[in-house]
Amino acid sequence: MSAVLLRGAAEQGLIYSLVALALYLSYRTLNIADLTVDGSFTLGAAAGAMLTSLGHPVLGLFAAAAAGVLAGMVTALLQTELKVQPILAGIITMTALYSINLRVMGNRSNLPLLRVETVYTLFAAALPETLRPWGKFLLSLLITAAVSASLFFFLRTRLGLSVRATGDNRTMVSASSINPAFTTTVGLALANAMVALSGGMLAQYQMFSEITLGTGMVVIGLASLIIGEVIADLFVRSPGVGSAILGAILGAVVYRVIIAMALSASVSTSDLKLVSALIVTAAISFPAVRDRYRLFRLRKEARRDADA
Repeated sequence: MSAVLLRGAAEQGLIYSLVALALYLSYRTLNIADLTVDGSFTLGAAAGAMLTSLGHPVLGLFAAAAAGVLAGMVTALLQTELKVQPILAGIITMTALYSINLRVMGNRSNLPLLRVETVYTLFAAALPETLRPWGKFLLSLLITAAVSASLFFFLRTRLGLSVRATGDNRTMVSASSINPAFTTTVGLALANAMVALSGGMLAQYQMFSEITLGTGMVVIGLASLIIGEVIADLFVRSPGVGSAILGAILGAVVYRVIIAMALSASVSTSDLKLVSALIVTAAISFPAVRDRYRLFRLRKEARRDADA
């Protein structure tokens, strides 16, 4: 695989890592399987692309994140006030967002950003000539680092600790005079803000937005998150919030590198979903396979000691 292809995979991995961070917040921290992700990712791409086409690329990223906050609040409202099951609430919001995303893009299924300035072109233009080829990578790295640091410090605040406690034990949280509906809303709003920001970044990165851009985003984010957890488990003895966040980012980059390797090996694009499913399966089953192997070695050593 060429260096250019590897750099492109790393750039996309940094963008998609925000989805992995969002799933860490919703799926791992709040213990909620939020399927709004597919819709809010496209919503962020649509909002960001529309403002970018009007000449406001930086504002487009903020608008994408704000749109994600609204999507997360709708899902949280369905769960907390209308008592809809979390998975069904996400499906309802995701379904509604399909029509909303079309409206945002002016009733078009595809919105190209050709011959317009994006945050990536603006950032590259501000760099020295030698660093301009690395402009997309550096900007994606800066945004991801800023979001990751913000998430890390947020989860260490009183409100962040309340959100973490809500995922661990809602009954205890209620008994501690903390409103679990509020903390759930905050968590889902922030998670979908990161997802939508990722969508806005990707739209400007690839210079277009389309209505199917978020299809399968839950699988991509989950694969990245699990790969990151496996990596963190291998190298960190006492994993915490910091290692989980870094693992999610690294997992997203590794996932995109694997996809790039599959494409460079002439794997058909129609088989990428199968490749993604295999990656997720391998990542999820790795801890169980590792534990079984360790148990097998212990039994083998015990039998050898008994024979001796």
